[in-house]
Amino acid sequence: MLSNTLKRRPLKAVLCAVAAAIALGSSLAASAADPLKVGFVYIGPIGDHGWTYQHEQGRQALIKEMGDKITTNYVENVAEGADAERVIRNMAKDKYDLIFTTSFGYMNPTLKVAKQFPKVTFEHATGYKQDKNMGTYLARTYEGRYVGGYLAAKMTKTKKVGYVASFPIPEVIRDINAIQLALNKYNPGTEMKVVWVNSWFDPGKEADAANALIDQGVDVVFQHTDSPAPIQAAERRGVYAVGYASDMAHFGPKAVLTSIVNNWGPHYIQATQSVIDGTWKSQDYWGGLKEGTVQLPISDLVPADVKAEAQKLIADIESGALHPFTGPIKDQNGVEKLASGVTASNAELASMNYYIEGMTAKLPQ
Repeated sequence: MLSNTLKRRPLKAVLCAVAAAIALGSSLAASAADPLKVGFVYIGPIGDHGWTYQHEQGRQALIKEMGDKITTNYVENVAEGADAERVIRNMAKDKYDLIFTTSFGYMNPTLKVAKQFPKVTFEHATGYKQDKNMGTYLARTYEGRYVGGYLAAKMTKTKKVGYVASFPIPEVIRDINAIQLALNKYNPGTEMKVVWVNSWFDPGKEADAANALIDQGVDVVFQHTDSPAPIQAAERRGVYAVGYASDMAHFGPKAVLTSIVNNWGPHYIQATQSVIDGTWKSQDYWGGLKEGTVQLPISDLVPADVKAEAQKLIADIESGALHPFTGPIKDQNGVEKLASGVTASNAELASMNYYIEGMTAKLPQ
């Protein structure tokens, strides 16, 4: 009897092991088939026709590309600060695998939550802080701004260009400077006036700012805000405009020379695929004209010879033959910031906190 018992126990152990292996295999197969859960946090409404609208178009491109490999969701109109931290943390708690946070003011809340949820991957747009599980990404919109500045230099009759600005953060200052660099080169003495609205999305304030600029003689209006209100004001007032984030030509068919369009889809697809593949690494991604992250549709309002030169500038930027922020560059007080032939690093671009030579406006303190 004893020997029979000893013979049975290994058999039972083997059967148990086989059953456990089958169960484990089924569990792993189910786990492998689970779609990646991807979340997006938006500063404005998806119908703003600008910044948030383009991020939403990027999410839609991601869905189309990845199919049932992923599930996605978003929260819109999330204020920077405590609200952002709450929304981001709730997504992490809800088992999202990858979370994109899409405004500069989300940087510190994203970093804080990333440290608390090390198994979740985070990507933050336009910031400069990274961690093991948090990367950053942004568009080199200054490339488009430089070309837009060239168009403004050629199209202005008053030698006054306006900028409806949101907040004095490096991204906005960098873009203003890029326009002024082009103005300095292609129409020296052209002045750029700036009105700060201290909001990303406030159509009323944006329209008021555009009208105030036009009242001061501005005949080309740029914007670094999210609604088409400045474009619509320019259309009504009979001046030119340059759109931002999305192609705004349909809001001002007689006004819009070009738009600096952000195309986020390729980055969202690449980043999501790398998380699925297990190859994601924290990085500071900058995408520009070359990568297709920035696109620049030029209107037929622009004369053929001017359009041809703008397209040459685009080609030179894409090839690396032209970098707008190449010295000599001085700030508006005459202090050298970049020596002759020196190109600004990403770190220098990401921390830009000064106006360049030619700017007569003063930065808010």
